[in-house]
Amino acid sequence: MTASRLPVHESQVAQEWIDYNGHMSEAYYVLVFGHATDQTMDRLGMGPEHRAAQGCSLFTVEAHIRYLREVGLDTSLTVRTRVVGQGPKKLHLAHEMHADGELIATEEVMGLYVDQQAGGTVPFPDAIAEAIRAHLEPAPSWCGRRIG
Repeated sequence: MTASRLPVHESQVAQEWIDYNGHMSEAYYVLVFGHATDQTMDRLGMGPEHRAAQGCSLFTVEAHIRYLREVGLDTSLTVRTRVVGQGPKKLHLAHEMHADGELIATEEVMGLYVDQQAGGTVPFPDAIAEAIRAHLEPAPSWCGRRIG
């Protein structure tokens, strides 16, 4: 079975994202990756309607970002997201950010599915678990590294 590929997230570096060094500030890499996570949640069935109806959402509990290249104002960014791991209550994502065809940053995210009213993790509903499995791909070589 071949995994379904998630849609690419697209963004453009805005003026307010530029820091005192003249390039995109680290906080905005996180913002762009966060928007890619939101897009992935929508695709997997955890969009705004699901959250409103079920009171459950994906919470990021750990993230690891690698900043590989600086980018400037008006740079077009694309983020490819892969589902690289899953469990009954967890989702492991790998984001790769590109500009001009070059890899400029990566983010690895571990999210837990949380019932906001109960205040704890719960298993994904069957339809979401199935969507996650349908998008599961091998992890890229940079996943699972630790800071050293």
